[in-house]
Amino acid sequence: MRRIPQILVAAAMLTGVGAGTASADGPFISQFHHISGVASTVPANGDVNPYGTAVVQRSAGKLVAGHVLVSNFNAQSNLQGTGTTIVQISPAGQRTVFAHLTAGALGGPCPGGVGLTTALAVLRSGWVIVGSLPTSNGMSATARAGCLIVINSSGQAVETIAGRPINGPWDMTWREFEGSAQLFVTNVLNGTVAAGGSTVDRGTVVRITLDTDDATPTVRSETVVGSGFPEHSDPAALVVGPTGLGLSEDGTLYVADSPTNRIAAIPDAGTRMHSAGHGATVSMGHALNDPLGLTVAPNGDILTVNGNDGRIVETTPAGDQVAMRFLDRSGSPPGAGALFGLAIAPAGRGVYFVDDATNKLDLLH
Repeated sequence: MRRIPQILVAAAMLTGVGAGTASADGPFISQFHHISGVASTVPANGDVNPYGTAVVQRSAGKLVAGHVLVSNFNAQSNLQGTGTTIVQISPAGQRTVFAHLTAGALGGPCPGGVGLTTALAVLRSGWVIVGSLPTSNGMSATARAGCLIVINSSGQAVETIAGRPINGPWDMTWREFEGSAQLFVTNVLNGTVAAGGSTVDRGTVVRITLDTDDATPTVRSETVVGSGFPEHSDPAALVVGPTGLGLSEDGTLYVADSPTNRIAAIPDAGTRMHSAGHGATVSMGHALNDPLGLTVAPNGDILTVNGNDGRIVETTPAGDQVAMRFLDRSGSPPGAGALFGLAIAPAGRGVYFVDDATNKLDLLH
């Protein structure tokens, strides 16, 4: 199965964790030599396939600063696109259920129901936003458009963002300002189901601007900033298409273009009013092997995890692949299908990642 990823105060603006400037100190991941299991991601209802991974930056309601939220894509049946839970895990390994979402209690429409993806954001204002790409039987033929589900800090769904450019939300990153936020969301169902396994170049990246000062967040605008990414259905992965996202300090949005083993760059992602197409190629091939989860390290480098071989790869903004290592060697080939979401640990002390092969949250440190 597949899966796939923040927020620091800077004057009046808050921007994604992992955003940083380039450093002369060498590769970020080279300082880490250990992998520790933090906790199982499986809650009492048996949901599996941990996908989204996000670190809580500020305590509010049930949210605890420094804890990690993880969304589950599969129900206990192991059918893809049927998971309904988000768990919260402390650095010491204590797991609680932050939210259990049902189709009848979402506060708005979500075409197809609930099947939580890697698209997971936790804002400093206390709002949690998670993507849903649901299926009825775990097969791509029954995949539906889904939605983004907005959850308050108590774990209750209050509204959904659906329709228009939201069609199979797969992963997400964000930046936050005082009273507003920008979400950047990949979408992988634009013509995918109808193509029956053939590749279509219709994957998109959508920027959604939210007002967050109201009783519930309000969508101010939706803009397609990337388009034409290849996507196709897959029996093992459900969907293969543009996945992980990370935003740099200069406003460049990096996209894990999984089908082409490529990292793409969309410039001026927070302000552009038109699509940049499938972006400029930062790096392609070599150690990249179905890049899924993506985040930006504190030194400005791009971290991706491979869906096909269990490795994390560090790439500079100039496109040099400067470091890599195995995070999972299980299965054949080693690590295939294990890695999805990842997030920088507080103070840059490591990299949290979810392991689908073991249904665990782990820490590279």
